[in-house]
Amino acid sequence: MKKIIVSAAILGLVGGVAFFGNLSVNNEAEGQGASAPELPHKVGLIDMGHVFKNYKKFTALHESLKKQIEQSDGKAKETRDRMLAIQEKMKGTTQGSADYIKYEKQLLTLKSDLDAFVQGVRRDLMRSESQIYKTVYVEVADAVKKYAYHYKYTLVMRFDREELQEQIQYDKVARAMNRQVVYHRSEDDITLSVLNYLNSNYRPAGTPTN
Repeated sequence: MKKIIVSAAILGLVGGVAFFGNLSVNNEAEGQGASAPELPHKVGLIDMGHVFKNYKKFTALHESLKKQIEQSDGKAKETRDRMLAIQEKMKGTTQGSADYIKYEKQLLTLKSDLDAFVQGVRRDLMRSESQIYKTVYVEVADAVKKYAYHYKYTLVMRFDREELQEQIQYDKVARAMNRQVVYHRSEDDITLSVLNYLNSNYRPAGTPTN
């Protein structure tokens, strides 16, 4: 059975994140009807892929998913071993004999059970994987919102922190040329700040609280 590894399609869940601050406040309480001065635009950038890859909780959840895959592989192997044993028994029988037909029916039953098991496992693992991304995404988005509010960012855009090196591989050139962010100041990159916040607040299961 093929192991289900984190699918690139689900990574699309982390795209297009933007948080807007309150740009104006109506001063109706004072009956003036005029807007308060707008906050100056302050744009922040975050590499969501980098955050996911280095967030300890995401790593822990993904390791748990790998264990589920290994357990499923073990159960599937048991069924395949039983099928191989029956095939060995069939070699000592005559095709069309009562014993041959009996073993053949057993093989068909085991194969049907194995196919149903594999399909069920694949469905459950994809559901679990999707839930992992949803859980982590919500936490990352919340951390970005808090950071943006505290440091008065009016917009946070997703970008790729990887620099375009002189010896870059050809398959990365097109992607680099299509980046939305062509230039940015290093202080506008909030990736590591958000990541450090998430990791410092993450407590693995079973960790005693102070």
